[in-house]
Amino acid sequence: MDINVFFKSLIDSDDAPVVICDTEHTIVYMNPASVRRYERFGGAALVGRSIFDCHNPSSTEKIKMVTGWFMADKSHNSVFTFHSDKENKDVYMKALRDENGELIGYYEKHEFRTPESSERYELKQERKSSWI
Repeated sequence: MDINVFFKSLIDSDDAPVVICDTEHTIVYMNPASVRRYERFGGAALVGRSIFDCHNPSSTEKIKMVTGWFMADKSHNSVFTFHSDKENKDVYMKALRDENGELIGYYEKHEFRTPESSERYELKQERKSSWI
């Protein structure tokens, strides 16, 4: 089976929004959580558009700064961008690199700090995040 099917499934099953951009800042993929999260900005219709279409000038400059840093060195791969008290999460920009370490794009990674409330190995129906 094509390994890309596994990677798509992995991204699509994430409860956090994942928006993947190429080095030209074009949105190339949005997982279902991101389509729901950014519905008010166009949802799935954002794919193929510039990430800058839905960011203010200050955010645009920060995205350009971080991607420039990613391009400067193959070891530059992650930048903390903000913390949300409301959602109890940290957010990072992450570099995406090819097999030679060349930058091919980037995405935003949400890391929630809320401890898991399930028991270990508890089998139950998947829950939707409260912000989706």
